[in-house]
Amino acid sequence: MYKLDYASPIGVIEIAGTEHFIASVLFAEREEIVNFPANDTPQLLLDCSTELDEYFKGRRKDFSVLYKLQGTMFQTTVWQALTTVPYGKTASYKEIAQQIENEKAVRAVGMTNSKNVISIIVPCHRIIGKNGKLTGYAGGLWRKQWLLEHELKYSFNLD
Repeated sequence: MYKLDYASPIGVIEIAGTEHFIASVLFAEREEIVNFPANDTPQLLLDCSTELDEYFKGRRKDFSVLYKLQGTMFQTTVWQALTTVPYGKTASYKEIAQQIENEKAVRAVGMTNSKNVISIIVPCHRIIGKNGKLTGYAGGLWRKQWLLEHELKYSFNLD
């Protein structure tokens, strides 16, 4: 597994993957870059870093890098459903449960959402409580708020 760090406006993001797929995109909870591009860094990781950069600059709302969701059938179904929530929009955990035709699985959807390791690309930050309030985010609620405000700011410029 190769790793590459991206210095985002809200902290270092560690991209991990192979030549064939991105395995994770996670906030590193450290201030310094430790995984620099090297001669053997797969192009896919470099492309992911570029796409994240475009996202943070407000020039990208969809990602094209190949990633691999690794989890149970339920988890992958939930994570795939997250990718249907448009840039600049939000959905509730209940709406995701309804979308996957398992309306009683709201808590399980929330738990699965918290286990998403492909942050931003699989947009778990777009999922909020049914009352419209922000609820848990593995990267921190302040990051979730920042990402939602960022997308709202740029959503009109990209359509």
